[in-house]
Amino acid sequence: MTTPDPDDPALPTPVQTDPVPTNPALTATVDLDAIAHNVSVVRAASGADVIAVVKADGYGHGAVPVARAALEAGATELGVAVIGEALALRAAGLDAPITAWLHTNDADFGGAIAAGVDLAVSSRRQLGRVLDAARALGTTATISVKVDTGLNRSGVAADEWSDFAADLAAAVAEEAVTVRAMMCHLARGDEPEHPLNSEQARRLDTARADLVRRGAGPEVMHLANSPAALTRPDLARDLVRPGIAIYGGVPIPGRDFGLIPAMTLSGEVALVKRLPAGQGVSYSHTWVSERDTMIAVVPAGYADGVPRTASGRLRVRIGDRDFPQIGRICMDQIVIDLGADGGGVREGDRAELFGTGLTGGPTAQEWAETVGTIDYEILSRIGGRTARTYVRSGHTADAPQVPDPVGEPQVGERR
Repeated sequence: MTTPDPDDPALPTPVQTDPVPTNPALTATVDLDAIAHNVSVVRAASGADVIAVVKADGYGHGAVPVARAALEAGATELGVAVIGEALALRAAGLDAPITAWLHTNDADFGGAIAAGVDLAVSSRRQLGRVLDAARALGTTATISVKVDTGLNRSGVAADEWSDFAADLAAAVAEEAVTVRAMMCHLARGDEPEHPLNSEQARRLDTARADLVRRGAGPEVMHLANSPAALTRPDLARDLVRPGIAIYGGVPIPGRDFGLIPAMTLSGEVALVKRLPAGQGVSYSHTWVSERDTMIAVVPAGYADGVPRTASGRLRVRIGDRDFPQIGRICMDQIVIDLGADGGGVREGDRAELFGTGLTGGPTAQEWAETVGTIDYEILSRIGGRTARTYVRSGHTADAPQVPDPVGEPQVGERR
């Protein structure tokens, strides 16, 4: 088996590599054209503008390159969890609207206001801290109002709404804040037909109407996450806010939306050697060879995001063949059973741990199903020592047709 020729014109074109990884043998290759393709799919399905969510370092893909690719593909805004993530995007030169929506008491509200970050507030206390920061700077803060419409996580609580709305109206009259947006987050967006989705939209509409009456109405609204953006265009309002769909993940298991996974995780085969029958592999010898075989070691372990609970249940693709991972997954390495003939594998070959799945190879979703989690968690844990390389693969075709939306009649009008 031969190592791919880096000069082969059929291979994706590298456009960037993150600096100085501590384990350069393990590479997360991120296809920026897949990111662009996925943005197009979401725009076509929802009929709305896109806030590309790039929190958690772009779900492990690298926030800055993903943000740039998403904006180039037609996304109009960016979304992050915490202010530090927003400031990092600004420091990288990104001037698109950025919303940050998760804040602690000591969050850098002043720094965010100075950088033009839209601060989503979830309580009267947060609004008060933003007001204090804006007054200290002598400027007007741009905010979003995050409403708890049923997820019961962040967002202004129902029993606090009246007092919050009064405080907000006073702040708007003072010109201390501008209300740019209202938002909420769906509790059951991955169940398109569930009535709570429509009920949450109705509650957000009601809250908006109240702010309009008080003279503090928002410019735009958004509530649709990835699954809702792809299946419920009636919930789109002005913007949709996809996360996992941008990266080609699986918003609703079993549904194919034409998304392309953007990340391929691969490692260099570090060692190939013979293993006699009856010999155990890795800690506690949970796997014992029943025959003479060849094994390979790949420098990827649970410190790199390979789930230890998947030990002995993963498959690895080398060339055009799949091989089983055997024994306990270690902090730094995994072992592969190559079979008696060694499968033609040589030291220096690339082992694909997961990728697009377009040719039948393993995927992040397969890993997630193996350990009983979601691909969001798998992808966002890839990092640390791993080298990240960015390529342009040529996935620039028009967005495919998306299946007819599933759900109830429209709730309100898009505005």
